[in-house]
Amino acid sequence: MLELRQLHPTLAREVRGLRLWEPLDGSTLAELRALYAQYGVVVFRRQALSEAELSAFCALFGALERTVRGDWASPATPEVTVLSNLRDGLGRPIGGLGDGELQWHSDQSYMLEPATGAALYALELPQAGGATFWVDLRAAYGGLPRRLRAAVAGKRGIFDYTKRLGGYGRDADRQISEEARRLTPPVTHALVRAHPETGDRSLYLDTTTTVGIDYMDTASGLALLDEIYGCATSDEFVYAHQWQVGDVVLWDNGYTMHRRTAFDPAARRLMKRMTMRLDRRRHVMPDGRLAQSEIGMPI
Repeated sequence: MLELRQLHPTLAREVRGLRLWEPLDGSTLAELRALYAQYGVVVFRRQALSEAELSAFCALFGALERTVRGDWASPATPEVTVLSNLRDGLGRPIGGLGDGELQWHSDQSYMLEPATGAALYALELPQAGGATFWVDLRAAYGGLPRRLRAAVAGKRGIFDYTKRLGGYGRDADRQISEEARRLTPPVTHALVRAHPETGDRSLYLDTTTTVGIDYMDTASGLALLDEIYGCATSDEFVYAHQWQVGDVVLWDNGYTMHRRTAFDPAARRLMKRMTMRLDRRRHVMPDGRLAQSEIGMPI
């Protein structure tokens, strides 16, 4: 049996005593997969992993995905995304996302078929700032006023990567290749999804990419979204993670959002991130469609 510590009433659990660089037996792996599906955020402390070991562990939960941001990929292991504010000897950024604040978002929400599994491994950390927060969008859906649950039923949000790009602090982070632009056209996703095993409903949200609601005028759609965001991100639904060097955190983007606080640009922060395609039989999955223009044709 895994040794667990509750970090949040509905969302996060810490697993103690595992060395992720060592092989896992079948029963331990089955427990971890069930834990991941049930709680959405799983924390492991005091890990010391190579990129190959990190990749091998994350691949136990789903096929590894490469980021559309090739400029953020590790040269040695392209499935690893480097997130840092560091620069190389020529002054070029090493990785992406710098030191600024990141608002509530769900990774790959701008994709037709988002890979919803993710992991982050902490290697260097600032003394203050840079905390990460996750929100449980299952509990948030249950906590919505009945009026808002009725208003969002059957609605599809419009998700556009160009909105997120505009919010990045560094010029280098706002620039993407033509191939990355081709892979990220505006898409729609249902704002409420049911879990494949339990039937529990959860919201699917991203404040950094959602530009409206399909078949609603822009002002009305954004007003409804703002009201939902305000309710969904209440403190009771949020787990705040204070990073320690050696932390590995798994999370499920299918029913969570996360955000990061800013930190001193002079401080060093280096994280390695993985993206996995989770089992759709055990994890809620977004259902992307190409966004439609005003005359009903694909953009």
